[in-house]
Amino acid sequence: MLGEHRWLGILLGLLQIHFAQAFYLPGLAPSSYSWKDRVPLTVNTLTPSLSRHDQQLHAVVSYDYYHPGFRFCEPEEGPKWVRESLGSILFGDRIRTSPFELTLGINETCKSICPGKELDEKSAQFMAARIEQAYKVNLLIDGLPGAEIAEDLTTGELFNSPGFPLGTVEGEGDAQRKLLYNHWDIYIDYHKATLAAGKYRVVNVLVVPSSTAVNRYASPQKGECPDGGPLVINENGGQTITYTYSVFWRPSNQAWATRWDRYLHITDPSIHWFSLISSICFVVLLLALVSSILARALHKDIQRYNRLDNINLDDFNGTSAMDDDVQEDSGWKLVHGDVFRAPRYSMLLSVLLGSGAQLFVMVGLTVALSLLGFLSPSNRGWLTTVSLLLYTVLGYVGGYVSARAYKTYGGENWKLNMASTPLFVPGIVFIMFFVMNLFVWAKGSAGAVPLTTMFALVGIWFFISAPLSIFGSWTGFRVSVPDPPTRVNQIPRQIPPGPSSLKPLPSMLLTGILPFCAIFVELYPILSSLWTGRIYYMFGFLFICYGIMVLTTACTTILLVYFLLCAEDYRWQWRAFLGSGMTGVYVFVIALWFWATRISFGGLTGAILYVGYSALIGFLVFVLTGSIGFVSSYWFLFRIYGSIKVD
Repeated sequence: MLGEHRWLGILLGLLQIHFAQAFYLPGLAPSSYSWKDRVPLTVNTLTPSLSRHDQQLHAVVSYDYYHPGFRFCEPEEGPKWVRESLGSILFGDRIRTSPFELTLGINETCKSICPGKELDEKSAQFMAARIEQAYKVNLLIDGLPGAEIAEDLTTGELFNSPGFPLGTVEGEGDAQRKLLYNHWDIYIDYHKATLAAGKYRVVNVLVVPSSTAVNRYASPQKGECPDGGPLVINENGGQTITYTYSVFWRPSNQAWATRWDRYLHITDPSIHWFSLISSICFVVLLLALVSSILARALHKDIQRYNRLDNINLDDFNGTSAMDDDVQEDSGWKLVHGDVFRAPRYSMLLSVLLGSGAQLFVMVGLTVALSLLGFLSPSNRGWLTTVSLLLYTVLGYVGGYVSARAYKTYGGENWKLNMASTPLFVPGIVFIMFFVMNLFVWAKGSAGAVPLTTMFALVGIWFFISAPLSIFGSWTGFRVSVPDPPTRVNQIPRQIPPGPSSLKPLPSMLLTGILPFCAIFVELYPILSSLWTGRIYYMFGFLFICYGIMVLTTACTTILLVYFLLCAEDYRWQWRAFLGSGMTGVYVFVIALWFWATRISFGGLTGAILYVGYSALIGFLVFVLTGSIGFVSSYWFLFRIYGSIKVD
């Protein structure tokens, strides 16, 4: 639980947004130090990573650096919290001060942090379990993560992997040993500032951990680090652990503006590019084929319908030619009196459409800002913070779209619509998030969102987002909606039996598969970033995939609606929303596949967290793509029914 001072800091950070941070570009706000200045080293939570033995993730919860089980050294005055952004807190960052003393340009060799720490049986077993689960230590120097050198097995390229292992496992079965890395060699590269005389900037941080046993009754002195072999964790306790570190400052020619380049690594970029280009070519070709076929069929239908409307009945005198032409008047024109009929549960549909429009604009703006470089990885959690702020401000868009949709279908319970739009979808998301946070809290993880932050989220929701949504709904109800191009019959038309391919389940499965293929290539990097702590920055790829997904969703849903109307089934509203929203179901399925192939953890908490968060992401994608499909289909119907003459 955070202190009251941190709660006030969160509120001030939410209410007073600094424009200098909001529009931060990499390379514009460097921190400069003079020679022999103190350079702060802060510590973050310990997070699970992929095991080097089986490339599996064996845990999902993070632990505070100063958790009693790790027995890490604390500052003499006690660790203090470092102010964080809202997004950083939500993603589990818990940054605090540390006892490490770093002085620019002054090397330190085997410096003891504190006297030896006694390791009892409980702490020993806790630490051994975390080592077996491949937990990583995360520290920050001038905003740069302490990293270890990793090698791309495909290209042989070296890059910085944020964090370094807590320890390692040697041997198998009964001979297995857990070694603790209790000594850290910290290599810091610095660059001399060009425009500021006598100033230096940190451009790279590498950590090489090692395991060194130290005599129980002796502590290493500065410059002396006795090598007593590896430090093997005795799970029965009774050990004394001494933590030491060395610091080496190295001059570098690397510019400060490019210091993140070593961290931003794409695994096998050639395959990634090939997959992306192949996906784009396939989707574009398919869209061109579907669009041309649909446009040609519609052009013929509209010409035929208008020709039949201009036929003079007296010219045929009952001949068979008249009967042949009239028989051609079939298909989607026959349901013109029912196609704009209000669907069942129009209130629920309008609320989902409003939330989908809000998500659509929020995702588009977030990806665009990231693509332009405004959301730098050096501002931890700022991507999530900006997304939340955009979603909050765009509550007006959600309310306006929901009210317009509800009014279009003749809804009269406008007060309920106003209240439901800001509560339904955000309420589902918040309840799921709150329940999963209870499991994280019960596990004793540092990733549990503090109660004060929960109050801050509720405050933003009810005092900013909800009023904006209500104002948008009020505006939407006051604005007149366009009349449909055809009048709605009083008595619904009977729907004939349709082909098996247009039944709800198969048609929805087919409609959602193509938009899913458009974003499939980016799902694996995103899932890896979420669950393994990697830095995701491929926003150019993501922007392209998002645009292709929007186009694919629109075209495939329009095609589904066209086939439904040709089969004289006018119940297209929910079919369009659910069919295009099926993309979210596929996203959830691929997350389960990632769980089956890359994650192997036991226990109820881990399973609930992974499945819960995956279902939450799938639900949001469902609302987003469902709204895209519905709006594009409604626009399509307005165009085609406005192009024919109907008595």
